[in-house]
Amino acid sequence: MSDHQKYRFREVMQDQRKSALQKYQDTVIGQRGLVPLLRYELLNLLLGALPGLLGLGLRRFLYPALFGKTGKNPVFGHHLSLRAPHRIFLGDNVMLDDYVFLSFRGEAEQSIRLGSNVLIGRYSQVRARGGEISLADSVSVGAYCYLGTASKLIVGEHCLFGGNCFVGGIQHGFSDPSRPIAEQPLVDRGGIVIGRDVWIGAQAVINDGVRIGDGAVIGANAVVTKDIPPFSIAVGVPAKVIGQRG
Repeated sequence: MSDHQKYRFREVMQDQRKSALQKYQDTVIGQRGLVPLLRYELLNLLLGALPGLLGLGLRRFLYPALFGKTGKNPVFGHHLSLRAPHRIFLGDNVMLDDYVFLSFRGEAEQSIRLGSNVLIGRYSQVRARGGEISLADSVSVGAYCYLGTASKLIVGEHCLFGGNCFVGGIQHGFSDPSRPIAEQPLVDRGGIVIGRDVWIGAQAVINDGVRIGDGAVIGANAVVTKDIPPFSIAVGVPAKVIGQRG
């Protein structure tokens, strides 16, 4: 990934040619124009913090206008944080619990896509920064999880994430000791691909560049630094295969 891609957000915020409103539209709403601005602001102001059945009902009816596409029967909790929601696509019966954060920054062909029957738990974050994220049908993400990428994150059907999992994230280069690490280019190790029917235990960490096969089980607190074969059981730091399912 190039320096330009890495510093796109910083460049936007420091660009003296742009007004504060333009910076807000570029980094939060994700697009320019009066209609997207008013829609985003009014819906968040009037409905974002509204609790109870009334809040759920009104958000279910009105919040789909913020997204690129929304399927049937969505559930939107209160205090959602959305960045460039028009680049986020939701299937049927998607549930976003209270305080969920969905953020997209990337190119025109990229997006965040959540399949049908996907659950994102309370306080969890799904963040694409110069990449794309796809969660297939019936994926369940526990509370306080972080799923992020600067390239790609692909998750198969029926996967389960326990609470406080950290998947992907942003990997900074550090090869040049003369430059601050925060100013060095991001390292793209190829993204993460997780097969279908994978169970990832609470507080597990999945590093960038890893492939986890179908049906695998990752123990709680494990740190996965290399590929895990299908139907394997892996635990520890770093995670090692200790058995096979069945």
